Formats: sequence, structure tokens, C-alpha cells
Amino acid sequence: MVISWYGEGCFRIQSGERSILLDVPDKSSGLTAPRGKYDALIKTLTPWPFDFAQTEEGGASIHGAGEYDVSGIGIKGFELSQESSSHFFKTVYVITWEDISIGILGHLSGDIPPQILESLEEVDVLIGPGGGAPFISSEGMARLIKQITPKIFIPSFYKIPGLKREAGPVKPLLEQVNGGEIEPQEKFVFKKKDVVEIKKTQVICLHP
Repeated sequence: MVISWYGEGCFRIQSGERSILLDVPDKSSGLTAPRGKYDALIKTLTPWPFDFAQTEEGGASIHGAGEYDVSGIGIKGFELSQESSSHFFKTVYVITWEDISIGILGHLSGDIPPQILESLEEVDVLIGPGGGAPFISSEGMARLIKQITPKIFIPSFYKIPGLKREAGPVKPLLEQVNGGEIEPQEKFVFKKKDVVEIKKTQVICLHP
């Protein structure tokens, strides 16, 4: 399995010919959206009202709470009702694929309700905000990582070259979770056997 990052909350998760995209960025962000086909596009922040009948080019469109199956990839969505409003709703997801589970915290800005937290406690890989405001603080994210204890944590939504939004650096979170700097990787390539024996959460930073 291969995980690549394109800035903000945009990731591609790929295995063989199948792939999933997360939160493709708008052009206004200053970032370049990934190209290529995908089996599913998952959005963790959805404007409301939303036309659920609309489709995305290239694959299925996943929005909101529910259970989905896309080409044998299991996806469960849990609405963050306390962070949603009459104009949008936020969702966290758990992806189950090839015996690997991946938690997606998306645009999380606060604590996770206990019933949702339980669904994240067995994930192998956790992807969540790493740059602080307007998303969850580095202290809050570090606390969640300790609660969930994933094998791998990959930060999102932090300051990178070219991003127009004012974003915080990932360093404060790394100091709390990892104890210092991490050399970013172009992509994270792994199999289930690579993570099953990990005892303490490892942080993997990617670069677009």
C-alpha cells in the first residue's frame, strides 16, 4: 500500500490499480490537485445543503456518515455533529483495505465523542491535523494519538510552501509525539506485516 500527500487534507491511498483520494484542494489554496483515476473520492467537509445525486469524475463520491463498499474497500463514516452546522457537516472515516485499517480525522477541530473514538482505537494508520488552529491544537492531537495508539500517525493540514492559507507548522506536534524533527518522505509504502509489530506510534511526515 502507498500513501501520498498533496498538501492540506489531500491524500492518495493506493494499492495496485485501485486508489482512494481524500479532500482534493481547491485552486484557491495554491496547491495542485492530484491527477489520475481513482475508485473513490472521500470528503471530510461537505457543504449543506448537498446534492447527493451528483457524481465525481472517475469514481464514487463518499460524503457523510454510513457504511460504503467500493471495489472491496470498506469505508465507514461518522458525523462530527458537534462540529457541524446548518451550512456544512464534518465526517471522520475508517477505511478497511487489505487487512489494514486507516483512520481519517479530516477537518477535526476538537475532541472526538467517545462512541466515535471507540471505532478508531484499532486503526493501524491515523491521519489527522498537525498544524493547529483552525483545526485541533497540537496538544489536543497529541492527546488523541495517545488515546488511539495507532501504529503510524501521518499529519495533515500544516504549513508547506505554496499554501496560501495561514497555517501553523507541524514542529510543535512532532516535539510532543516524536521528540523532534522528522525528515519528510515522498510517499509511505508499507504492508500489514510492516506495522503489526510496532509497539509505539511512529510519526511519518510526507511532502507533496
